[in-house]
Amino acid sequence: MKKVFLIAVGSMLILSCNNKKEEVAKDGHTDTEASMHNDQEVEASEGIRLNNNQKWDVNNEMKPFVMKGEEFVNTYLNTKATDYKKLAAELKAQNDQLIKSCTMDGASHDELHKWLHPHLELTQKLEKSADAAQAEMTVVELQKSYKQYHEYFN
Repeated sequence: MKKVFLIAVGSMLILSCNNKKEEVAKDGHTDTEASMHNDQEVEASEGIRLNNNQKWDVNNEMKPFVMKGEEFVNTYLNTKATDYKKLAAELKAQNDQLIKSCTMDGASHDELHKWLHPHLELTQKLEKSADAAQAEMTVVELQKSYKQYHEYFN
């Protein structure tokens, strides 16, 4: 189930970022599926890297969705909120808008995906949390994810 989700999310990311037509290869896989598979292999073997010791630039259209998601997480933690399902829905909406607004390409795009894929997994984990204790741990992980974003991206 996790692989299906990752493929679906990855396909959305790649399609929205590249807006290219897909061709089906002889093995039945689309270019997007092959690219997603390659992206996952790169992410598994490499962490996010800086751009010559500098942060990567993120396009201005995408930044508000990252900032709003971070705001939701910080407010949730600071107010000791308990409706983690609502938070998960808010984060999912921000992530969806982030993906739709992507016009990045090249190395900065690739590095952002190294942050985004695990971040999307955390959002899904929060959505599926069985109880408040599990959700609380995931929200803290999400907060760390946003801190990681700021370490590598402007």
